[in-house]
Amino acid sequence: MSTYSTHEMMTVAAARRLKNGAVCFVGIGLPSKAANLARLTSSPDVVLIYESGPIGAKPSVLPLSIGDGELAETADSVVPTGEIFRYWLQGGRIDMGFLGAAQVDKYGNINTTVIGDYHQPKVRLPGAGGAPEIAGSAKQVLIILKQSHRTFVDKLAFITSVGFGEGGDHRKRLGLPGAGPLGIITDLCIMEPEAGTNEFVVTALHPGVTRKQVIAATGWPIRFAEVVAVSEVPSDVELSALRALEARTAAAHGQLGGEE
Repeated sequence: MSTYSTHEMMTVAAARRLKNGAVCFVGIGLPSKAANLARLTSSPDVVLIYESGPIGAKPSVLPLSIGDGELAETADSVVPTGEIFRYWLQGGRIDMGFLGAAQVDKYGNINTTVIGDYHQPKVRLPGAGGAPEIAGSAKQVLIILKQSHRTFVDKLAFITSVGFGEGGDHRKRLGLPGAGPLGIITDLCIMEPEAGTNEFVVTALHPGVTRKQVIAATGWPIRFAEVVAVSEVPSDVELSALRALEARTAAAHGQLGGEE
């Protein structure tokens, strides 16, 4: 078995969650890497949609942005952005939204807008893009990001995209059509919403990761499921596909498409 990095473990674990044949609305960055790894390994018939209009994109290298020509050139079809949102997303035709985040809270709400005060932010982040609509309308959502006190926070500076709001049935009361986030995949573990409260609890630890490490990297008192699994280590097939994808991307774009 090959050695692997925590970043590779996270990407592989996220790719495994994408079911074959699913229609997936993909965010740029980590979600795009995981979704394309799924397409190259366990889910060859997944349909990848990007908000710029490509449907069934099959990029050989990771896109630099939603406007990357690689997406349109390899897609089955390209439609106007308005159609992507109105017909596909709001029409209930997206099985899975795959999102990254700068910050997330215990109910799967996402911040990609600012760190600090909105009017005088410490950091101004890339912004919402299509994420609020994806989080609201996709049938299910997956979130992928590296775990630390800075990213897993007790209170978001700004809620860009709603997960389960304030927990419980708050999402339902808000009238959002999608079921919300079903998993947060990090470089340490996998979290899933607890039945009833919809608070995210740890359901699987990646190999070699301790509960103490997860607690130390979380900005709220993180809880663990009654039964906590251990993620299956990345296979040689998964690792070779991921590394080849990253190598092609690095050759095409320099190091921009490699490790985030």
